[in-house]
Amino acid sequence: MPFAQVRGIKQNYEVLGDNGPWVSLLPGGRRGMDGIQPMAERMADKGYRVLIFDRRNCGASDIGISGGASEFDEWADDLFELTKQQDAQPCAVGGQSSGCRTAITYAARHPEAVSGLMLWRISGGPYAALNLGIRYYADYIKAAGLGGMKAVCETEYFAKCIAANQRNRDILMAMDPKDFVEVMLRWMISFISYATAPVIGATEEGLKSISVPTLVYCGNDRHHNRKAALDVQKNIRDSELIDLGLAAFDADASPLPLWDALMPTMVDQFDEFLKRRVMHLI
Repeated sequence: MPFAQVRGIKQNYEVLGDNGPWVSLLPGGRRGMDGIQPMAERMADKGYRVLIFDRRNCGASDIGISGGASEFDEWADDLFELTKQQDAQPCAVGGQSSGCRTAITYAARHPEAVSGLMLWRISGGPYAALNLGIRYYADYIKAAGLGGMKAVCETEYFAKCIAANQRNRDILMAMDPKDFVEVMLRWMISFISYATAPVIGATEEGLKSISVPTLVYCGNDRHHNRKAALDVQKNIRDSELIDLGLAAFDADASPLPLWDALMPTMVDQFDEFLKRRVMHLI
């Protein structure tokens, strides 16, 4: 896999497809780009050049815990720099869950660099903001406070990051635990602050600032709930809503195999949407 130097880190990325309009797709959680690769391959087969990458602190890319109001701000700014390096602007950006937050943030922060959005498994509401905000950051704050950076390296998540990229142990061990905790706290507080916003990562004003054609899918669980999707569709003025008719799950997340089974249908819908609403704007 190729690597790029992006805003001070070494970032693992891949471009699928040799020509055609640019699309970037983002997985959910802190999964690496393998979490979105099957969808990217199908999009490339439709005639697109598809950029996927391991976000900082994910997969085989470097750890980068140094700044930004939120982690998804950092991811969005990394995507901007990476698409700039690839001469891939403007591009359509699609993402699920945390990838959706990154896509929305990218469109709001870099409107000149986006041509369209495809958003699914959108997370929002007090329950999601509080639960996910604590889940993503609290354990690592505790580890650094009790055992320093060695304890952080030994957590299950960061141990996986080190296994994928041995540089990450040196990067983490070079950090002052106080600095690590400061950034983690800032990112956690920022995340939780969206508890009363339409979605995690965007205020109503931020959503209304997005002017590119947007395709929105309804979610079906407590983290990715239907209301969040409806609020996005209501506030992004040039947006369309697709309800896949999924049964509601009384759980934090509906099973990923359920969404994986829908992926071929969604790719067909992405392709139709992009050709109908986006391609003539590029």
